[in-house]
Amino acid sequence: MNAKTSARPPLRPLDDALAELLTFARALKGSDSISTFDADSRVLAQDLVSELQVPPQDNSSMDGYAVRSSEIADEGVPLPVSQRIPAGSEAQPLTPGSAARIFTGAPIPAGADAVVMQEDTEPAGEQIVRILSVPKPGQWIRRSGEDVKRGAVVLAKGERLTPAALGLAASIGMDKLQVGRRPRVALFSTGDELVMPGEVAPAQMKPGTIYNSNRFFMTALLRRLQCDVTDYGIVPDRLAATQQALKRAATDQDLILTCGGVSVGEEDHVKPAVQSLGSLDLWQIAMKPGKPFAYGRVGDAHFIGLPGNPVSSFLTFLLLVRPFLLKLQGATQLAPTVMRLPAHFSVTRADKRREFMRVRRDAEGGVQLFANQSSGVLTSTVWGDGLVDNPSGSTIAPGDPVSFISLAELLA
Repeated sequence: MNAKTSARPPLRPLDDALAELLTFARALKGSDSISTFDADSRVLAQDLVSELQVPPQDNSSMDGYAVRSSEIADEGVPLPVSQRIPAGSEAQPLTPGSAARIFTGAPIPAGADAVVMQEDTEPAGEQIVRILSVPKPGQWIRRSGEDVKRGAVVLAKGERLTPAALGLAASIGMDKLQVGRRPRVALFSTGDELVMPGEVAPAQMKPGTIYNSNRFFMTALLRRLQCDVTDYGIVPDRLAATQQALKRAATDQDLILTCGGVSVGEEDHVKPAVQSLGSLDLWQIAMKPGKPFAYGRVGDAHFIGLPGNPVSSFLTFLLLVRPFLLKLQGATQLAPTVMRLPAHFSVTRADKRREFMRVRRDAEGGVQLFANQSSGVLTSTVWGDGLVDNPSGSTIAPGDPVSFISLAELLA
């Protein structure tokens, strides 16, 4: 072992690198007031406190008849129908010895304590209904405030809003919501080997060139995380060009995100360019795929450099950049859900690094492994619906429980 090799720092555990990375992510200053219609996937910037009960009054959960249960001791009791109460109307007190025709969502009249569903009744003459079942007190009544009580925090600051959460906010009268500001992200790729689809036909591709796939999935991932993306395109493998791109991006962006160029090769210019303009920590992370990773600052902007191989770039984004961006928006839930599922495959050779394998759930409730786990095989990320998080030094036998992370959650 030579001196250069022996001086190389050890690989950083992923959890340690993520914890350190998140210490640099402070919630962005400012917030946006936007229509509740437009707030899906945004992060709530303040608690939502209800000023009313939901539902506002006791109401029927069925079409049927509101009654006093004490007046119906046996099946088959006939009662006159004293009023009709559709949803949205005001009910009158229930006349003793009568039933009120009532519809789903309509207010329960004073004096009634149960609803008999329409299917348990039959007509017994003009404006008379026969009750075919003996009701229990409270039957088919939704109580005022059973969903939301006045003064309750229905959604907490830091929650990432979902369609259901938007409906809940609307149910307490919120037509606008205060949400965290969108991160402004500058994206560029480095590499003279990269060309754009549409600019060069496959038959005209020069030897050694490849299409820039990273630029497409990175843009989509950033937009799914509600970022405003400025695409600086492909930067040539030149130190001066890389410095110029970084300077431009640092003027008005919150994060500069690059793919490739953060290793130690002679054509990897991102590392020295960032160091010349700001500060840089280069981490070799003990994860497979995705070892090279860099964090730093250029002016007031954060800088993150990802590896160039597409699967490495894709996974390091999901596992490191995604929580970083969510924290910038003020989110409090950053870690994905981990499920334990049986492996329907085997790994007989343990790896020194923590490995994230592309897998797919099968009809038997287990997970199958994509055959080629290379960091350049982007097909695996389309075929798979999740990742198996396999600790370093671990083998897997068929039937062993493994840690499964859903890609649908990471991509939401």
